[in-house]
Amino acid sequence: MRWLTLAAVLLAAVLLTALELLLQPMYIGPVPAPVGTVLVLLTMPWLIHAAAEVSTTTAVAASPLAVWVVVIGVLGFAGPGGDVVLPATWQSFLLLVAGLLAGLLPLRRVVESADARRSAERGADPRGMIRS
Repeated sequence: MRWLTLAAVLLAAVLLTALELLLQPMYIGPVPAPVGTVLVLLTMPWLIHAAAEVSTTTAVAASPLAVWVVVIGVLGFAGPGGDVVLPATWQSFLLLVAGLLAGLLPLRRVVESADARRSAERGADPRGMIRS
């Protein structure tokens, strides 16, 4: 059942990434409104934590970020029929940086808490020093 949850999280990551790519080049009148960036900042930490609930291994916790990068690469740079959905603009760069940071920061917290938990189970100090 836990792996079904992970599959649902990864499917959500694929669908959210496609939506972010579609909403990124939006304009409100003459002003660019990169809604995809806001969406990735809100959803990526949630996806990382949802995957970490399935398993605390780094590979499982990082899987939504890996899926995001693959979908950005496939749809954004080599889109369907050769179309480029992610043009070379500052909005695209903003989406890439925001997505990576929004994924890596929560992933770091998940990995650190898993390391601290493993150290506590072994009886070692979570800061790396052995207790006496």
